[in-house]
Formats: sequence, structure tokens, C-alpha cells
Amino acid sequence: MTAARPVPHLRTELPGPLAREVLARDLAVTSRSLPRAYPLVPQRGRGCVIEDVDGNLFLDFNAGIAVNSTGHAHPRVVEAVQRQSAELLHYSASDFYLPIYSRMCEALAETAPIDGPVRVFLTNSGAEAVEGALKLARYATGRPYVISFFGAFHGRSYGAVTLTASKAKYHKGFGPLLPGVLHAPYGTDETFEHIENVLFRYQVPADEVAAVFVEPVQGEGGYVVPPPGWLARLRELCDRHGILLVADEVQSGAGRTGRMWAVEHTGVRPDVLISAKGLASGLPLGAFMARAELMERWGAGAHGSTYGGSPVPCAAGLATLETIREEGLLANATRIGDHLLAGLGTLRARHPGLVTDVRGVGLMIGIEFDTAEHAEAVQRKAFERGLLVLECGESSIRMSPPLVVAEQEADTALRLFAEAVGEVADAG
Repeated sequence: MTAARPVPHLRTELPGPLAREVLARDLAVTSRSLPRAYPLVPQRGRGCVIEDVDGNLFLDFNAGIAVNSTGHAHPRVVEAVQRQSAELLHYSASDFYLPIYSRMCEALAETAPIDGPVRVFLTNSGAEAVEGALKLARYATGRPYVISFFGAFHGRSYGAVTLTASKAKYHKGFGPLLPGVLHAPYGTDETFEHIENVLFRYQVPADEVAAVFVEPVQGEGGYVVPPPGWLARLRELCDRHGILLVADEVQSGAGRTGRMWAVEHTGVRPDVLISAKGLASGLPLGAFMARAELMERWGAGAHGSTYGGSPVPCAAGLATLETIREEGLLANATRIGDHLLAGLGTLRARHPGLVTDVRGVGLMIGIEFDTAEHAEAVQRKAFERGLLVLECGESSIRMSPPLVVAEQEADTALRLFAEAVGEVADAG
């Protein structure tokens, strides 16, 4: 990757000749279930820059779907991975005592916005963490039912995809799904009317509900921010009925919103918190944290994982937490996020019929379009200009750059995105 080149810098058509070779091979051998957005074939990355196999440079404003929190190949993370790889690649923490496993759990517990002592279980992914939290909620309460929300995305494994309700296609062909999962509207006054006077009145008694799973900011469902006070009302409802509140921060956590955890913006303290994605800057590491007394209710063998919390991802996770703290990345996420929101607000004012909403917190920003077709067209036009963004929800595009993003890079992204929107607007 050449520092002298501007970013973005496209020197071939897209996809380029080497990228087309990869696409052809991929088409022949990979699962058709993979939902590719556009023909990006990344080869290497640095900071907020991705270089593809043909040497094209892209400005990365999706960060591998909000995963590369400290940017690509952050020196602290790379050094930690290299050091750990030379010592021990793997030993299962389910059956033995890895020093780095408990260090990672301790570091996470120190950040947890949960009352009292906290215990932690490490996983490979967000979906695994959701599954573990779901098992814990049922086990710890002895109750069978759980509630999630329309627009929610919690993963694609069976329990997680049952909680998911962002798109019907995620359920298509996989029924029957996990029993005992109910859904309610997200982020409106109707939420509480529906739960109290529909779910609790006609479907399940409140004292048989184990947990409510909620994203403090919905991710794949559209980067939807609930109104002030909504999560506090949800906490009160849970407390009134003895229900656990589970915050799914797979996408919104690890500093993305300018706080370590998005729920911290609300003052609400969940009983369980789920993390993954940005937790290890690109390596597979997830976690669910809970009030200690909840995890103390289940015993050895109730839950485990061969690879979860393996040494190399834990090393990356510790380096990620250290980098976020010591390099001021929470403050940077807030500052650059405000800058992006202001610029996108101006763009919305120029194209009110096309861009219908701009919303977000920190570097978790959603841009709503009038139609899904227009959102997809803008995403593609941005790619053709060397800007990587990604659709979410029904007709939205998300901006979730690495937390290390600079103001100059944000200005470049705003310019390229405005050009893409303008081209789609001109085409009608």
C-alpha cells in the first residue's frame, strides 16, 4: 500500500481483472447463501483504507460491517497477535485455564454497564454470544419465553435467527423456528401497549417471560435510534415483572457510538450485555456478560466452546480495548460522528425527496432513502467512486467507519457520497 497515492484511487475498472478471477472461482465453489453487496475483493488494509487485488484503494466506511474498530492492521493489534501466535495458538478454555482468557474477561467486566459483580463468557461470534445469553436467561430464571423486536437482527443460528425480525427472508425456508419467542414494535409508545395489552394479555403471562432482548441502537435493521426515555421505560417494565433485560451490543458496542456501550447513553443498566464485531478489531471474538449471580446459577458443562476465547483473538481483544482507551477513540467517534451527521443533514436538505432521514450516534449513522432501489443504487455509485458503505434496513445505508477515522477522511466520504446521491437523483 503506497502512502503517496490519494485515497480513494482507482486504477482499473471495477471489478478489475484479478478481481474477476476471484469472483469466478468464488461463484464456482462457495455457498450461494452468502449475501455479497458489491464486487469488492480486498487484499490488504491500513487504517481506513482497503486495497483490492488489483491495487485499487478504497475509503472504508463500513469497517468490515463495523468490525475493524481500530482500523485495519492497527500496529498495537498486529503486534499483540504476532506475539501471542508465537507463544500459543490454541488451547480450549472450556476445559483448561488459559491465563489470557481470564484477563480478557476481567478487562471486559471492568467496562460492563451492569450493576454489581460481573461474570463473562467468551465466544467466537455475535450469534454464539446471543445463543449463550438466551440459554442463560432461560436457565437462570426458569422461564421459557423471550421477547425481541421487529427490525431486530441478532444473528443467523437458530435461536438468534428466531429473535431476528429485520427481514422475512432470514426466516424463509427454516421453520419451525425456536419456540417461545415473541416480537414487539421497536422504539415507539406502541411498544409498551403491545407488550402489556397484547403479549401479556393474550399470548403469555408476564411471569413466564425470561428476558427481553434489545439492541440499544438497531443495527442491520436500519441503524434506528430509539427516542429518549424508551429504554428506561423498557427497563422499568422488565423490573416490574421480574424479566431480564439483555442488551445486544454486537454492532453498537466496542466504542462505536462514542461510549464503550451504546446503552450508556441512556443510563439504563442491563442484566446481560452481548458483544462481538468490533471487540477484537477483526479477529473472531464475542462475549456475553451478566450479573455474576445469574452465571452462578448454572454449573460446569451447562455451556462451553472449543474455540471461544482462544488465545490469539483474546490478545487482539485486549489490544483493542487498550487502543480505544489510550488513543481517545471514544472522543474521536463522537467528534467525527457529529461532523458526519451535520454534513449528511445538509445533503438531506438538498435532496429531500430522495434522502428521507439521517440518524445515528457517534460512528453508527444511518441514511434513509425513499426506496430500497435508490439505496442500492447509491451504495453501488459510492463503490464505483471508491467509497465503501453498506445497506441496512429496508431502504437505508449505514456509515460505520473505523473509530480511528480522521476529519479529512470524513470530508472525502461526504463528498463522494454526495456525488453518488446526486447521480442517482439526476437519473430519477
